[in-house]
Amino acid sequence: MDAPLASLRRAIFRLAEQGAALSALYHRARLLGTEHLPLQGPVLLVGNHGVWGYETPAFFHLIHQSTGRYPLGLAERGFFRIPLIRTVLPWLGGVEGTRENALTALQGGALVVCYPGGARETFKRSQGRYRLCWERALGFARLAAQTGVPVVPFAGLGVDDTFRWPPGEERLCVRLSADDKYRMPLVVGMGPLPWPVRLTFAVGAPLEPPPPDASESRLRAFRDTVAASVRRLLTRSAHA
Repeated sequence: MDAPLASLRRAIFRLAEQGAALSALYHRARLLGTEHLPLQGPVLLVGNHGVWGYETPAFFHLIHQSTGRYPLGLAERGFFRIPLIRTVLPWLGGVEGTRENALTALQGGALVVCYPGGARETFKRSQGRYRLCWERALGFARLAAQTGVPVVPFAGLGVDDTFRWPPGEERLCVRLSADDKYRMPLVVGMGPLPWPVRLTFAVGAPLEPPPPDASESRLRAFRDTVAASVRRLLTRSAHA
């Protein structure tokens, strides 16, 4: 990488760090269960995504504050068809969510964050608040089985309350692709800012991965176990 591009990358990263810290402050964000976050070695965090994925910078900021580690996020693959995002997102700790990238990251000892619901949770409607869209998600279970890395479940509370869906929400959307997967709802905040709700992120105890030769049914059972853990964390966090 040449010097001007490296300087630009550092400047954008610093700006993003400052933005993430401000977001965490604005939302009085807190991270519970930090004892379940290892300070070194590979770890796969799996949890729910908020509307527009807005909460992610604050979450990553809290993880870095707690552990000194910069998380690596597995981002929705479709976003990497957009030239600017394809260039900038890796500078900010996001990589295309392919199995190869995930394997490389975990084998390198990274703290990897995975949102199995992907765009289906990011672009949810109001009736989808805090509902996991993991029915077709087995990638993280296969990844855990292949690498032998435990899965650490987490839940984000408040992440679906930072924006509101206005009346007529079914009509107020931007279609980013031919299918409904990339229909981005138009949501509103408090004027130019998101609603100042508190963001709470709760981390659960690690779950042992399935064996490398696990059958499809066993992988599905593991996925459902992780999903159940996330739902329990959501419930507990609501009363914490």
